[in-house]
Amino acid sequence: MKFSPVSLKNIATVILSACFALFLYSDLYAQSLTLGVLQPLADKPGPAPASLHTGAKYYVPVNLDTVRWGYLPDAQSKPILTVPSGSVITFDTISHEGILEDQGRDPVKYFAQFGVPASHVLKDAQAIAASALEHNFAKDGPHVEVGPVDIEGAEPGDILKIEMISMTPRVPYGIVSNRHGKGALPNEMPEGPAPDPSASSANPELYHNVSKFVSLETLRGKLFCVIKDSNGRAIRFAAAPFHGTVGVAPNVTGKPNSIPPGVYGGNLDIRYLTNGSTLYLPVQVAGGKFFISDPHFSQGNGEVALTAVEGSLRSTVRLTVLKLHQPGYPSKEQLLTPFAETADYWIPIGFDPDLNEAMKQAVRNAVSFLAANQGMDRATALAYLSAATDFEVSQVVDRTKGVHALIRKKDFVVGMR
Repeated sequence: MKFSPVSLKNIATVILSACFALFLYSDLYAQSLTLGVLQPLADKPGPAPASLHTGAKYYVPVNLDTVRWGYLPDAQSKPILTVPSGSVITFDTISHEGILEDQGRDPVKYFAQFGVPASHVLKDAQAIAASALEHNFAKDGPHVEVGPVDIEGAEPGDILKIEMISMTPRVPYGIVSNRHGKGALPNEMPEGPAPDPSASSANPELYHNVSKFVSLETLRGKLFCVIKDSNGRAIRFAAAPFHGTVGVAPNVTGKPNSIPPGVYGGNLDIRYLTNGSTLYLPVQVAGGKFFISDPHFSQGNGEVALTAVEGSLRSTVRLTVLKLHQPGYPSKEQLLTPFAETADYWIPIGFDPDLNEAMKQAVRNAVSFLAANQGMDRATALAYLSAATDFEVSQVVDRTKGVHALIRKKDFVVGMR
């Protein structure tokens, strides 16, 4: 077979580009090796193994018995574990990036192109990807949901208090993806050809999606994400691990899609839900049926590409059932929508398919919270919010948009400055 000079030039260009990419990412990944890899510790949910060292009483691994891919638990889902209120549980979670069909559904092969050795790819991610677990890439959500866990005594009308105790990266690398028809610029980016109709996990390159490799590194005792541009320049930004999806089962039957959030929580993508934060969710069905997924290393408000820095986490939470007017209940009035708090902020939340309506709902919830809990008349509450509170777009890529308010706690403490 003969090649024209133009063909040879094109082939050479492709080979050189691939070699440069491998060199670029191998160097990037080499910087993160000291952080280690956290492989699974057990095959079944149950008492925490002695090797865990998170302070949790229970441990939940990722396997075919503990997950559903692309959809949430429903009202009839059987729990994988039942625990008393106040229990501390450590969950292993896996990122969907690297196992999806448009990446070949083979994480070892996928991450090898970035210089990641097979021994540094999570065994549970490999098992899920290689299994016969059904997942419809075109219709299902991408998230690998872990759960549900029932909490004794949880009933509709209660609140489940979820305290984020610790979130530790299981691997020192992650991925940010931009897929055609999705993200904040669905018809503009990725800048390239549309997916080929024959695209599949057997030929994932035909999806023509764009994914960027991100490594983790420690600098002066702090954790950073590192992404490199096409010129090899490294851009560093602070890592802040959290879960984009935390929820209780909605009161429906079937397979509720994992993408849109709702009153049950789910894919809220609020970046403030890091270590030390608390999320409160209205219980929808008996037992609560808690689930967790969508682990992130970092996210900007909006999550405009479509994903954050998606990376697997080992996360420890405390799950507590609260009745209205019980000590610790976050409001004097019954909460009907998700609500969060950190050491510095109360965070009322609004969501709706229309971003304008999501904003209105966040403002309504913030006004009602201040009126009920700070004794403010509603007119003054709105004036304060306008003058002193930031309303941020949580995300615009999950069908149902999200907006959250950051109400500073110190503004309501006498003598605080």
